[in-house]
Amino acid sequence: MSTTHIDTSRHSRLLDEQMQDPGFRTEFLRARDLIAQVDAVMNTLDQLRAESGRTKAELARQIGKQPAVIRRLFTAQVNPELRTVVALASALDADIRIIPRHPHRARPRAAAAAAKG
Repeated sequence: MSTTHIDTSRHSRLLDEQMQDPGFRTEFLRARDLIAQVDAVMNTLDQLRAESGRTKAELARQIGKQPAVIRRLFTAQVNPELRTVVALASALDADIRIIPRHPHRARPRAAAAAAKG
C-alpha cells in the first residue's frame, strides 16, 4: 500500500503569516473553538448512540428526522440546529448543559443590577 505525502508547507506558511494579523488571529481562534465545541457535543452524542445499541437510522426515526440528516450530523463538519441537538440528547436520555468558563467572574448585567441594588 503506497501512501502519498501531501506537502502542506505552503498552507502552513500562509497560516503563520495570517496569524500575525491580530484580527485574523482572534477570528481564527474563535472559529476553531466553536468548531471544537460542536465536534465535542456531536462526538459525545454519537458515543451515547453507540452505547445504546441504536443505529443512526433508528435514532433519526425516533426524533422525526431523515436518516441521511443524522448520518451527516455524525460524520461531517456541520452546524446542527440546537433543536436537533436537544432532541438527540433527549432521545439518548441525556441533557445539554451550558457551563460557564469563568463562573466567579461577575457578568456585566449582574454587576450592574448589583450596583443598583
